[in-house]
Amino acid sequence: MWGTIVQQTFNALTIGAIYALIALGYTMVYGVLRMINFAHGEMFMLGAYAAFVLLALMVPDIGAAGALALTAAFFGAVLAVGFIGVGIERLAYKPLRHSTRLAPMLSSLGVSLFLVTGVQIAAGPQPRMFPGIFPHQRYEIFGGTITSTQIGILVAAVILMLGLHFFVNRSRLGIIVRAVSESRPTAQLLGISVNGAISLIFFLGPLLGAAGGILYASYYGIMTPTMGAVVGMKAFTAAILGGIGSIPGAVLGAFILAFVEVIGTALLPIVSHGALGTEYRDVFAFVILILVLLFRPAGLLGEAVSEESMVYKREF
Repeated sequence: MWGTIVQQTFNALTIGAIYALIALGYTMVYGVLRMINFAHGEMFMLGAYAAFVLLALMVPDIGAAGALALTAAFFGAVLAVGFIGVGIERLAYKPLRHSTRLAPMLSSLGVSLFLVTGVQIAAGPQPRMFPGIFPHQRYEIFGGTITSTQIGILVAAVILMLGLHFFVNRSRLGIIVRAVSESRPTAQLLGISVNGAISLIFFLGPLLGAAGGILYASYYGIMTPTMGAVVGMKAFTAAILGGIGSIPGAVLGAFILAFVEVIGTALLPIVSHGALGTEYRDVFAFVILILVLLFRPAGLLGEAVSEESMVYKREF
């Protein structure tokens, strides 16, 4: 029994860490622009494909890539996707910043379809094997089996999340981003470059999403052009659950969602006497999304904001 608990706990922590990295991108963009970037799931997908391409350029045998090549591919891919995110914001979102709220959202859907189709044309629609970026070792703890890949994913995700925390709360650029999030007109009057702050957000969000995509592909050993659709929606659900716009809320919501998903998937065949299996694991995320929107739209750590208090923030 203890072995199962330990193993399922580490499974949930691993998946939750990946969801958290993606959810942070959603919540950061919403916190500044009050916009849902539906193309963010494709940043997750692009991270895996960019790392794969960089590995292919560096080593002849991707499956036998060394630690140095894997590390270089990881950092090169997340930086590349970060710059892609900035380019997308400049081309697809910035011209619509003073339009209605619906226009940037529709534009993000178009960007999402463009990226998925582009990757399918360039790399093919079929799934591709992805190499593990951590040495594969198994460890027995209280009868449960955990792997070095799970530990590596948790450590990498925690480092990235702590880095984001210190950046937002302790750095000068973080203060600028928070000022723009609070009020763009006031920040502009104070001499802050609003466009620069928004570009920074669209660099960091896709960067974290790409890191999540690489860790996810490494964990499951496979990547597909459509991998960002379901996982991105789950991360969006995590951001809504924790409180869209709240960075701690996105992390909390991601881990809660992961635990519900893992535990629910384990119990579903037992409760249904085998009628429902693990193929229904994605249902839990959408059930949670519906329940949160019905009973607590602001999320667990989100602040309920009235329509009147949002008037001064309506720049688009």
